[in-house]
Amino acid sequence: MHSTKKYSFYFLCLVLLLCVFFLINISLGSVHIPLKITLNTLLGSADPNESWHYIIWNYRVPKAITAILVGGGLSLSGLLMQTLFRNPLAGPFVLGISSGASLGAAILIMGAGLFSSVFGFSLFNDASLAIASSLGSFLVLLAVLSVAMKVKDTMSLLIIGLMFGSITGALVSVLSYFTTSEQLQQYIYWSFGSLGDLSWPQLGLLAGITSIGVLLSIFSIKSLNAFLLGENYARSLGVSLKKSRFIIIIATGLLAGGITAFAGPIAFIGLAVPHLTRQIFNTTDHKILVPAVLVYGAILMLLCDSIAQLPLSASVLPINAITSLVGAPVVVWLLVRKRKMIF
Repeated sequence: MHSTKKYSFYFLCLVLLLCVFFLINISLGSVHIPLKITLNTLLGSADPNESWHYIIWNYRVPKAITAILVGGGLSLSGLLMQTLFRNPLAGPFVLGISSGASLGAAILIMGAGLFSSVFGFSLFNDASLAIASSLGSFLVLLAVLSVAMKVKDTMSLLIIGLMFGSITGALVSVLSYFTTSEQLQQYIYWSFGSLGDLSWPQLGLLAGITSIGVLLSIFSIKSLNAFLLGENYARSLGVSLKKSRFIIIIATGLLAGGITAFAGPIAFIGLAVPHLTRQIFNTTDHKILVPAVLVYGAILMLLCDSIAQLPLSASVLPINAITSLVGAPVVVWLLVRKRKMIF
């Protein structure tokens, strides 16, 4: 009963922090909007300044919601991979799914000149970029799933996933070598990651994909707890290893692949947040960890995006760089303090 009250208190604190950072994130930007006006706009009160209303509802709110989806989704996919492979260094991208999305984007961006000359029109736009990235991650996911049905050893699956990532990375390197400097710059800009480029329809699609991944993760909580003590223990509890592994990989593919397709590759969050969450809650029970990493990851992504805004400046730093600069020292600090990494 004491643990239940403690976890409830922790969750309440995280939810309150999420609301605070959501408001902070919306209030920051190149255009100064008073916090009172921001709150009134969110609550639906009339505001005579239409430009502020447009900025809040068509740019800042979608960006903040994107940060919540990206942070929570990547954190959860990292938790799934760390539990499945029982490896604290595993992240959402170890299966090569993110590399597949990067390859799809690279083919579209760096091959856009060739395709445009053949078909006589430009193929490059935000929608086509998201579609190409999604197709790339989906094809790699299909390859990983086909291998997962044949491989019995989970560690072999991890190695195969890393090899898929190496292959796709090599193909991107080949494309980069033969492309023009302008197209290479476009790809590098995409690889920085971005939270502010989604329209409401695209945001709805990302929310739908992320929700399916979260539901599959919740469905797999019993299997995830069983995997903590090894595959033999999980099998003794009646867990179907192939079925559970299949569902976990699909959930990770939807979360990591969908997020990378819409927001670009974003580092650190999926690797570190599960560890930070275990430090706070001091448990390995996924009934606690799954919702906790969702909220914690969302908070951390909102924080990083707020830092990237450079308040009172029109410049915005790459979110991919901020997540590593802010988060990596925290993990190093935890390790230096020699706090036990629960796993």
